Amino acid sequence: MIRVLIIDDEPLARRGVRVCLRRAGDVVIVGEADSGETALEKLVELRPDLVFLDVQMPGMDGFEMLLKVDFEKLPLIIFLTAYDSYALEAFGVHALDYLMKPIDDERFDEALRTARKRLHDMRAGEQLASKQNLLPAREASPRDAWQARFEVKSGGRTFWVSTDDIDWIEASGDYVILHAGRRIHMVHGSMDGIEQRLNPSGFARIHRSTIVSLDRVTGLSLLSTRDAVLTLKDGTELRVSRRFRHRLRPDMERLAPSKLRQS
Repeated sequence: MIRVLIIDDEPLARRGVRVCLRRAGDVVIVGEADSGETALEKLVELRPDLVFLDVQMPGMDGFEMLLKVDFEKLPLIIFLTAYDSYALEAFGVHALDYLMKPIDDERFDEALRTARKRLHDMRAGEQLASKQNLLPAREASPRDAWQARFEVKSGGRTFWVSTDDIDWIEASGDYVILHAGRRIHMVHGSMDGIEQRLNPSGFARIHRSTIVSLDRVTGLSLLSTRDAVLTLKDGTELRVSRRFRHRLRPDMERLAPSKLRQS
């Protein structure tokens, strides 16, 4: 069962979430909260798997509340908001998804399916990690040389993100952020360490703070500064510093137009 906590200062909004959740047979609502302060207590007391969290609440809003929660203990978060402008900020704090008010049934079901799959992966990861801890240590074989997945810890649980799903990676202090489609995942580590663990035939360091999956690259624009810009399949543009230009595969250079794009 998925343990759900609903956090919203509006009674009608909480009721709307409850009604949507009734369609799911694998969900139990363990509690509700009408303020950020009450929500912090409920998170500790109830330890939900999934939280539906309103962005705008009097006193302490949803973002402020999350800053007071230990990152490792965060459950999965689906934001509720009446303003689309909060979407990017929601993903910036590692929200699983966000739903616009009034809630659309189809979007709600989609978000719940995403949560269900993520929890399944996380629980499977916990079981695998437990089994692996019982195995004797062994030397890495050649096929183990390149990392195939990253361990991600969130909400007190562990799951894995395959390197095949990663579009690009950026540095963030003592962590790196894995960009995988619409999802982002934070992993402890340095760019140098991550780079050494990735297969160079599939990933390239293009900046001191950026690594890209070469399979996601669709275009290369050369700049007059001798830097370059990579365009990915989803439209994301990433700067390539001159220091790292040589890391790109030769066929990447052929994507560049004959005219230099002015910076």
